[in-house]
Amino acid sequence: MRRPVPHASRRYQDLTPARRRRLEAALLARSVIVGVLLVVAYYLLPLDKPEDFGVALLVGGLVLVVAVVAWQVRAIQNSPFPRLRGFQTLISGIPLLLVVFAAVYYLTGQAQADSFTQPMDKIDAMYFTVTVFSTVGFGDITAKTDLARTLVTVQMLVNLVVIGLVAKVIFGAVDTGVKKRTAEQHEPSEPPAADRN
Repeated sequence: MRRPVPHASRRYQDLTPARRRRLEAALLARSVIVGVLLVVAYYLLPLDKPEDFGVALLVGGLVLVVAVVAWQVRAIQNSPFPRLRGFQTLISGIPLLLVVFAAVYYLTGQAQADSFTQPMDKIDAMYFTVTVFSTVGFGDITAKTDLARTLVTVQMLVNLVVIGLVAKVIFGAVDTGVKKRTAEQHEPSEPPAADRN
């Protein structure tokens, strides 16, 4: 006998418009809250050991980004609403990446005051990170030292990976999740016990 599909795993298309709006609002709110908490943590956490902490923060932060993406890809594939979960991943994952690089730029500016064309406080570091991420590059803050230029180069390469590879992985996970949900919806029912003998 075929088990009924639980309410939580119904297809998005089967939901009422009101249920869709509630689900979309909840996922969007969760993503925005995660992003806001990350940015607030960046501004509130003391970053007062630049010499010892900068490289470790960059490496640890990038490892954390990879771990979060890997975990989210699995969650997307198993989600009853993979498209929404993929969108949620992108909305909450980008602030994590920006916070990691902003903290590294801030620490670099504190450790070596001449690393950038102006002293870096946390607001300047976040502003610079966003301009590099968005490829706007106004030129009002630029990297001057080899270390700062190397960090900016790493961010630009990571940005390309995020925009290209990570987006492809997330959308691939969405596609896998959608196919999985479709297969579950159309899975044939088991024959009665008498027919199996």
